Amino acid sequence: MGVSHISNRSQRQSHRWSRRGLLGALGVAPAAAVLTACSGSAGASEGTAEESATSTPSAAAKKPVVSVTPADGTRKAGFSSPVEVTVTDGTLASVKVTGNDGSTLAGSLDAARTRWTSVRNPYSGTRYTVTAVPEGAPAQTASFTTRSPGETFVGYFTPEAGSTSGVGMPVSINFTHAVKDRAAVQKAITVTAEPAVEVVGHWFDDTRLDFRPETYWAAGTKITLSLRLKDVEGTDGVYGVQQKDVTFHIGREQISTVDLAGKEMTVRRAGRTVATYPVSGGNAQHTTWSGIMVISERFRQTRMESSTVGLGDEYDISDVPHAQRLTTSGTFVHGNYWAATSVFGHQNTSHGCVGLHDAKGASDSSVDGYRFYASSMLGDVVVVKNSGERTVDPANGLNGWNLSWADWKAGSAV
Repeated sequence: MGVSHISNRSQRQSHRWSRRGLLGALGVAPAAAVLTACSGSAGASEGTAEESATSTPSAAAKKPVVSVTPADGTRKAGFSSPVEVTVTDGTLASVKVTGNDGSTLAGSLDAARTRWTSVRNPYSGTRYTVTAVPEGAPAQTASFTTRSPGETFVGYFTPEAGSTSGVGMPVSINFTHAVKDRAAVQKAITVTAEPAVEVVGHWFDDTRLDFRPETYWAAGTKITLSLRLKDVEGTDGVYGVQQKDVTFHIGREQISTVDLAGKEMTVRRAGRTVATYPVSGGNAQHTTWSGIMVISERFRQTRMESSTVGLGDEYDISDVPHAQRLTTSGTFVHGNYWAATSVFGHQNTSHGCVGLHDAKGASDSSVDGYRFYASSMLGDVVVVKNSGERTVDPANGLNGWNLSWADWKAGSAV
C-alpha cells in the first residue's frame, strides 16, 4: 500500500511516519459489502462495488510521500550542504527544522510547494528534528545528527570586548590556523560602526586580517564585530567555531606628533594642543621608525633587554617606566630615568625608542614620562617624523594607517 514515509533520494524507507489505515487492513471487499447492505437494489450494489474497486487504489497511490536529506536516522551527516525536504503526490504546507541547541533552520518552498530548502547549512555536531506537514495530511517527523569537524580554528581579536580605545585602534584578528579561503572567512566577519562609516578588511598574511575605515574613527564611535565563522572552511578540512558579536568603543581623539629633528613631542586632543614634551629618539646607528604608529600595549614598568631585538647585550633594564608599545619589533615610547635631564630635547641617544624624562619607580607624577602615560590609552596615535628612518611596515604593529585607502582596499578578499 502507499504508506507515507521519509527516505533518502534512493527512496529507501528508513522510518515509518504513519500507521496503516483501516481500509488498508481490511482490503476492498468489506467496503463493498458495507455499501451493498445499505443499497436498495442489486444493480446499484454492483455498480458501487465496481466503482470502489477502481477508485480505492487510485486514492491510496496519491498519499503524499515525504523525503528528507540528510536521511532520517543519519548519525554523521555532512554539514556543508543545505537541508532538503521534498514531497511527491502532494504539496507541503510547512516545514520546521530544529536543532538540539535551540537553533532553527529557516528555509523556503519552491513555486510548486514540493521542495523546501534551508537558507543555510546545518551546524556541525548538532541533532536536528524535521517536522514536515503535507497539505491535508498529518505531520511527519525525522531526525539526523551532523558530524563534528575534525580540525578547527579561531580568531583572536584586538581590542578586547567592551573596551574603550583611541581613534587609531583597528580591529585586528589573528587566526590560529593559516587561512586558504580568505574570501569565505572574510565574508563571515563584519565590522560596523555607529555613526556609520565604510569599514574594509585587509589581509596582511594568511593568519592576520585587520579592519579600519578610510580615516581615524570618530570620537565616541561604537564598533560591533560580528563573527559567523562556525563551520566556515578556512582551509581544507579546517573549520571555524566562533559565532558571536562583540562591541568596542572609541574614546576621545588624541594624536601625538614626535619631531625628532626638533626633539619634541606635541600632544593634541580633539585638534587642540594640550602638552609638549622634550624627547630623545634613536641615534644615528639605531634610528626610530617614521610614520603613523598606534599604541598597542601599555606597561607601568617593564623589562627591556637588547638581546630580544637583535642588539646583543647592549642593555638590560629591568624597570623601564611608563612603556607604551608602538611596533611588534620593539619600538616604544617610554620613560627614561638613566639619561641626564639635559639629553631630552637636545640629543637623540636611544636604540630606536622615543624617550621622555622620568623617575625610577614610575611613581613621580611631576615628570613627563608619567604625565604622558597617564594621558594615553590603547589605540592612541603617535606620528614620528624627521627620524632619518623609512616608514614603518604597516604590519609591524597596528600600523595599517601607513597604507593609502586604495592600497588598503586592495588587500581585501571580497
